[in-house]
Amino acid sequence: QVQVVESGGGLVQSGGSLRLSCGASGTIFRINKMGWHRQAPGKQRELVADITSGGSTTYVDPVKGRFTISIDIAKNTMYLQMNSLKPQDTAVYYCNAVLRRDYSDTDYHNYWGQGTQVTVSS
Repeated sequence: QVQVVESGGGLVQSGGSLRLSCGASGTIFRINKMGWHRQAPGKQRELVADITSGGSTTYVDPVKGRFTISIDIAKNTMYLQMNSLKPQDTAVYYCNAVLRRDYSDTDYHNYWGQGTQVTVSS
């Protein structure tokens, strides 16, 4: 099986910074892509940023220039450095990993973590 675990959330003042981490463990042959998503109260879950194993990144407009996504593929770990945080960044942040479980696996599987709360006070 595969486990995906996020860490690093917390309470921070507006303008502050947080660094989120996401580790994938278990039966993993190769990670194709990992991503950060967030869900604020009363809203749908939305993509924040994602990154391929080769380092190609995507960011949604509200976080461009403030958030930086990175990956350590050798450790199956992804990070999200969040700077200049705003109250509207408050949400539960979820990590997902798209991967193959073994060399004979022809399908990519998507696994989600349980989420970590980020709260930005004004």
